[in-house]
Amino acid sequence: MFGPMMGPPGMGSERDKLKEPKPTRLRDWPSYIVRNTGKTLRRLFYIYGLVWDARPWIFLTMIFMTVFNGVSPVLGAYISKLLLDALAKAATGDLGDNFWALGGLLVFQIAYQFFVSFVNSLNNMVNRLSNEIIVYSIKLKIMNKAKTIDLANFDLPEFYSKLENANREAGNRPLSIMSASFSVISTIISMVGFIAILGSLMWYAPLLIVLVSLPSAIVSFKYRGKMFRYIRHRSKDRRQMEYYSNLLVNKDLVKEVKLFNLADFFIDKYKTVFLNYYRGVRNLIMTESFIGIGLSVLNSGLSAFIFLKIARKVFDGILTVGDWSLYTNALYSISHSVSSIVHTAATIYEGTLYIDNMITFMDEPTTVVSILAEPRKVDKKAPHVIEFKNCSFAYPGTDKKVLKNINLKIEQGQTIVLVGLNGAGKTTLLKLLTRLYDPTEGVILFDGHDIREYDVNELYSVFGIIFQDFGKYAFTVSENIGFGQLDNMNDRERIEKASEKSAATEFIGNLADGYDTALTRVFEESGRELSIGQWQKIAVARAFFRDSSIMILDEPTASLDPMAEQEIFSQFDELSHPKTGGVPKTTIFVSHRLSSATIADKIVVLENGQIVEEGHHRDLIRIDGKYAELFNTQAKRYIENVDMAESEGEPSHNFGGNRPHRGGRPPM
Repeated sequence: MFGPMMGPPGMGSERDKLKEPKPTRLRDWPSYIVRNTGKTLRRLFYIYGLVWDARPWIFLTMIFMTVFNGVSPVLGAYISKLLLDALAKAATGDLGDNFWALGGLLVFQIAYQFFVSFVNSLNNMVNRLSNEIIVYSIKLKIMNKAKTIDLANFDLPEFYSKLENANREAGNRPLSIMSASFSVISTIISMVGFIAILGSLMWYAPLLIVLVSLPSAIVSFKYRGKMFRYIRHRSKDRRQMEYYSNLLVNKDLVKEVKLFNLADFFIDKYKTVFLNYYRGVRNLIMTESFIGIGLSVLNSGLSAFIFLKIARKVFDGILTVGDWSLYTNALYSISHSVSSIVHTAATIYEGTLYIDNMITFMDEPTTVVSILAEPRKVDKKAPHVIEFKNCSFAYPGTDKKVLKNINLKIEQGQTIVLVGLNGAGKTTLLKLLTRLYDPTEGVILFDGHDIREYDVNELYSVFGIIFQDFGKYAFTVSENIGFGQLDNMNDRERIEKASEKSAATEFIGNLADGYDTALTRVFEESGRELSIGQWQKIAVARAFFRDSSIMILDEPTASLDPMAEQEIFSQFDELSHPKTGGVPKTTIFVSHRLSSATIADKIVVLENGQIVEEGHHRDLIRIDGKYAELFNTQAKRYIENVDMAESEGEPSHNFGGNRPHRGGRPPM
């Protein structure tokens, strides 16, 4: 769901690239037209490529139908002319007793109409199937591209515009544009035949019809381009409308929306944005329509003049009734064809502009890749050492450094706790460590080599990580845990062990179908909605299931009760200091509950994007700096609550045993 946001800084320049300035000199217009025609054709062939990639037979079927639909109207008109002439002769007795001279033509016309209807029915079936296949194929392309997109892109509003636009264009537009382009070709084939027929009677008639239609073509192309640029320019408005409408149907927000009576406020916001957006759309559509009405009057006048000329020739006996049918059909078809070509070509032009959205998205470069031609492999059996050297980082699109000159070394088997107030840079540091981002300054070494030298997927396999905004997937309990390592997601024994480590076994056992229980009701009415604490246990189990060398958890116990938290941190301690003599794992976690920091080999204190303290709990308490201030503030608040409860004769609920003291460990 996209929230309201300011207009992205890069969107203006992107629109400017798409909208080439019009020439100011007459001699520059031919090259301008050639360039824009070339761009349109390139987009059109890109669409052809999408359809061919989906299924080649769809493309070949459409080519056949293009030729068939171009020839069949001309042939049908000629059959009608022969039939009308035969009927006229029958009416005057010129056919004598030869009924089958008329009946044969009638049977042939009926058979021909049935054949055309049959082919069109097959084509309609193919189109309906093709649409599903093409949407599926393009969605797959977008999904496969999305998995390569850098995380940094998700911090840019213009990226959401590209993503929204690409997803929107993955629907019917590619097939509709291709159908429209082939329809134009069919229409041109028919029109050439009818021009030859009408031109044999009045050579100037087809020329006049085409000339009168040119202003309509110019208007259509101009306003389709304006509409495209307007909609692209107001992409923020569409995101806002989507956001406001979703707020009222989001199950996670519905409680606050009701209790705070926010529904009408969001509805009013939606109305305001829509009316501003709609005003521009309405003005463009109405202006184009009124100009089109004026031009259609001119076109109708010309058609009436030519009709009268043909009628006069029939009246004078120069033409037969069949000729009247043939020539007036040709006149109508040419006029209709020119109008159809103009509007369809404008639609194609507009559609190919929208396809630019998808092209832009698909061309989005991936920068988080190995800097070596042959990426370095991770030695998964060796102990891993990670070192930050003078690393600074600013999020894309900003100059503000959220991390400044970070120097930190993490040895294999250490338990590291990142401590600091909100916004200190703890989560960002984890994102750099796992190479979801690259530092803007400095270097991160992994086992002595630049982390950017490694194959990205190999590198990711080393980490088992759960962020604050962990995934809540609409799958079963078993699958939610198994996502930690897809290759072993069917290993039920390992899944159960992981859930035991995360203190999730008890509540999973109480679910109707245990590990096979569907979570959320997105797809299943019988799906189970978990509490946030239960979800967090599932997420931590997923990290344990990954069985990686380095465990990274961002606020892994924020929603857990003290007993579950104690159990999980005991498991972390066991990973780093295995009693069975196994290989110690590195564990790195962020926690605002500083009681958990006492188990760490190293505590890293961040403030305003910088490391201000680093060391063991006892050492940091002894120097009485920032960490001691945070730790003792939490301990003091707990002691005050206990003293207040005891003075009022209430139980203290001391889950941690003895009271904490300066330099000691407060309870959970």
